Amino acid sequence: MRTVHEVSLLSGVSIRTLQYYDRIGLLHPSAYSQSGYRLYDDAAIEKLQQILLFRELAFPLREISKIVNDPAFDRNRALEKQIEMLTMQKERLVDLISFARELQTNGGKLMEDFKAFDKSKLEEYAAAAKAQWGATQEYSEYEQKANHRSQKAETQLGSQMMDIFSAFGNIRTTDPASASAQTLVQKLQAFISEHFYDCSDEILCQLGEMYASGGEFTKNIDRAGGEGTARFVHQAIQIHCK
Repeated sequence: MRTVHEVSLLSGVSIRTLQYYDRIGLLHPSAYSQSGYRLYDDAAIEKLQQILLFRELAFPLREISKIVNDPAFDRNRALEKQIEMLTMQKERLVDLISFARELQTNGGKLMEDFKAFDKSKLEEYAAAAKAQWGATQEYSEYEQKANHRSQKAETQLGSQMMDIFSAFGNIRTTDPASASAQTLVQKLQAFISEHFYDCSDEILCQLGEMYASGGEFTKNIDRAGGEGTARFVHQAIQIHCK
């Protein structure tokens, strides 16, 4: 057990902040000393690490609380997503530094390219990740369905979904507004609704953004259907959702 003072020194989080986390139900101490001081065991400190990673990614405390206190919270899966998002954040910072240096070089004159300030890709990925971490009703529905399936059944469903993306890949050089592409979009939406959660057009549109975000989803979809498949699926979904 570590005292609140020791945890503060270890983590760099102020005692006042740790007390606030306790009050809002985000991170309770594991026990109290005879003198009334908050004490934290290893599990609590591990939870604090997760909280701090989410804070670095600018997640609001209310959302962090929902995520880390959800019984279905998967720490390892969350770490994978956090690493991806932090990597994206790092790449964005590199672009911003390059922009600033170029601005310095040309004497601060107007530059036409403002892409370095674009946060949409990171924000889209964050929105998709929140759904996976249990911050939405859709994820709760997914968990309920998944709890009744074996690992073999989960693997089969994943394979069937990749088959749909493979079919998208077969027509990825055609018009995403074509009847064939739109039929596949409807098939994908129905598959998700049947096996995972109610996939409204709004949710489908968010998924489309995630598929083309450049992370592991893009890689897996392109692996199934060929390079450019994820982008094609995104375009087809956008047309469907208009």
